[in-house]
Amino acid sequence: LMVCTFGDAMDVEWWKTSGLALKQLIGRDGRLLPATIGEAPFESVDAVAAQRAHDEVAGIYVSKAKTRIAGLLAEDGSLPGWDGAALVGEPSPTDQMVKYYEKGDRALEFVPTRQWFVKILEHKEALLAQGDKIQWHPAHMKTRYSHWVEGLNQDWCISRQRYFGVPFPVWYMIGPDGEPDFSQPIYAYKASLPVDPLTDTPPGYADEQRDVPRGFTAEPDVMDTWATSSLTPQIQSHWGTNEARHASLFPMDIRPQAHDIIRTWAFYTIVKAWMHSGEIPWYHVILSGWILDPDRKKMSKSKGNVVTPDDLLVEFSSDAVRYWAARARLGTDTTFDPGVFKVGKRLSTKVFNASRFVFLQLEAAVGEGEMPGVESITDPLDLALVERMRVVIDQATLAFESFDYATALQVVEESFWSFCDHYLELVKLRSYAEDDSPGKRSAVATLSLALRAYLRLLAPFVPFVTEEVWSWRFATGDQPSVHTSRWPGVAEVEAVPRPDHGETYAAAVEVLTAIRGAKTQAQKSLRWPVAKLEIIGTANHRDALAPVLEDVLRAGNVDADVVAVSDGPSPDGQRFTVVVELAAEMPEESKS
Repeated sequence: LMVCTFGDAMDVEWWKTSGLALKQLIGRDGRLLPATIGEAPFESVDAVAAQRAHDEVAGIYVSKAKTRIAGLLAEDGSLPGWDGAALVGEPSPTDQMVKYYEKGDRALEFVPTRQWFVKILEHKEALLAQGDKIQWHPAHMKTRYSHWVEGLNQDWCISRQRYFGVPFPVWYMIGPDGEPDFSQPIYAYKASLPVDPLTDTPPGYADEQRDVPRGFTAEPDVMDTWATSSLTPQIQSHWGTNEARHASLFPMDIRPQAHDIIRTWAFYTIVKAWMHSGEIPWYHVILSGWILDPDRKKMSKSKGNVVTPDDLLVEFSSDAVRYWAARARLGTDTTFDPGVFKVGKRLSTKVFNASRFVFLQLEAAVGEGEMPGVESITDPLDLALVERMRVVIDQATLAFESFDYATALQVVEESFWSFCDHYLELVKLRSYAEDDSPGKRSAVATLSLALRAYLRLLAPFVPFVTEEVWSWRFATGDQPSVHTSRWPGVAEVEAVPRPDHGETYAAAVEVLTAIRGAKTQAQKSLRWPVAKLEIIGTANHRDALAPVLEDVLRAGNVDADVVAVSDGPSPDGQRFTVVVELAAEMPEESKS
């Protein structure tokens, strides 16, 4: 035997499955309701005494009723068939797990009310099958959907007792006794929708008949948020008003949302699409995480730990804020870290400055003339860079096609920094050359091709600076904006030959980095001469370096006659052992 109020959903489930009578003694205002003791469901072995006791607590709040009930139980004769009082000693408090209103300090009480429901418990298998038809990104998030459907224990309650919301277009007839007849609802005609039953009248009635006997009364409830937002795909496709448009847009391609509302927004949208048309609402759902504060707590307006973006936009730029957002991986919570905004701002600045540097070289090389085409790319270093571009374009495209924009950003960003820090230094002097040599034309064509590709690859992440730079030289009649230009593809460089060795670019970067590192460690300028340069590596690595060694020496300010390349084992994690001996002093002619 268990005598209690409804403490949780399990209590309600036990009550329903056991077929027990409902003895509702608490009203919606928190006061105890009147009851007729001795009549079902309030049977009693001493109805008179029980009625007398109940009348003393009826109409008062639960907290006060508890105190009065304890007093009644302490009186003699309070337990039929027992001498003395039913309560022996002083009552003592007990600890129990109860639910509280999120903005209150009192325990909740369950009160039965009339609600609107959509049957979903009998459709679990069908809803699981619908979930299987959708691509989830990241894939493991589908488990949350499946677990939610499998664990459903009640139908979907779509009604709420609020002021704002979409009303139910329903009225009820009122009988001669002034009570509404809920068994005979009056529904609004489809052609008259939308209607508000609190202000509009049902068919065949006049407003004077509202809330009077033999008249009508309005359904006061409004729809749950998810009951309406679950129709967002159909609303956008103009379902019911433009069937041609709906057929072309539904199911939609993607739903972007956070992982915490898989069980609500995603689930109910799937429910509605299946129930209305037997379809899935979209082919893909991409799931983001939360934004966490420095204490690793979810940022929330109710917690007061949110940050509005206005100051961030001013301090770091719009591009930097978008960069920060794009760094967040799908399904993963992201900490609010000002350091990432700084990295984004630094990237935007680098795009601007590096592009200006490239355009200055292009201007010096061809002026307003026609840029050399990809067929001019013949130098081994340039071929090696184009080969890296092929890989970057493929990886970024594949990541975007998988909706993994964070990986796309990582791949493009790492490659762009290498382009700026290494390739521009390696090719600079060759592109500066005054003679119109094949090497210069190859460098200029490669710079133009690479920058055009990087601007388009970076445009989704830093859209404003890439648009500005694009307008300087690349904007044309058919491609006026970087955001309407075609996404880069490896077909653009199909005419460029493959390099003879796959590690040529990496070999050049490694040796140049060693030379520059030695100068930096010695606190010398990068123009400081090198007295001796020894490069030791395996035959395979030496073969990779040989075609670009001239570019490396030129960028490192090293004379060819002080270089020795010899055979030897490669150190762990490197291709070469590089020994750099700097000159004792700067020659007079170099100082100027």
